[in-house]
Amino acid sequence: MLTTEQAEQFNSEGYIILENFTSTDSIRILKETTLEQLENRVPPFELESDLQYPGAPGANQLGAHTIRRLKQAYDRSFCFQDWSTQPALSEMLQQLLGEPAMLVRAHHNCVMTKQPEFSSDSLWHQDLRYWNYSTGRLISAWLALGNESLENGCLQVIPQSHTFTFKQHQFDEALFFRHDLPENQKILNKAIPVELKPGDLLLFHCRLLHAATRNYSSETKLSAVFTYRAESDEPVTDSRSASISDISLF
Repeated sequence: MLTTEQAEQFNSEGYIILENFTSTDSIRILKETTLEQLENRVPPFELESDLQYPGAPGANQLGAHTIRRLKQAYDRSFCFQDWSTQPALSEMLQQLLGEPAMLVRAHHNCVMTKQPEFSSDSLWHQDLRYWNYSTGRLISAWLALGNESLENGCLQVIPQSHTFTFKQHQFDEALFFRHDLPENQKILNKAIPVELKPGDLLLFHCRLLHAATRNYSSETKLSAVFTYRAESDEPVTDSRSASISDISLF
């Protein structure tokens, strides 16, 4: 369980970092499994060239087949199933959501990769803008499988932005937070990097503004990411959020 102070920090800032949440042995197994599946290109996966974010190679350019994320991580291996549904995580999520949690299989549920030569920039956004739920009470769990720093494209966040009320014009057509507006720039100036060590866990609210640069280091960055919703926060019928059944943690 989280302490009262930790829970209050999450509610206030929109995120919390739990250092050394996962053991060295567990990280080793998760990382070995990830590297094996990357090497064998086990589907389903998403390519950097699929989304064409800034820095990504074009479809016919060198690096076009670089994997951006391994999708459906829960169904890939027992090690991902065990980690993502463990009681320690389930209890914390229930504490923050105020009711039992469900693991969402339609969103995130993946291993994010940032390759040293062919990665891309993820521009500022809120995850909930892409999802469809009755109340929008979701939390993502971001597990570092290696070191995460500004050099290799660690996540950056805007503290407290999960509480802000935004207007439609503050986002572009792709639903990224615009950086060309003075009112937005004042918010972006508050960004802080979330630097993590292997085994560290970041929990963040689905409305929290976040972004990441491409990887400027010489090693691949790997992060396992799972999203959870409150049991009563049902996905909207016929939306992508309802396209695959969720996993109960209770």
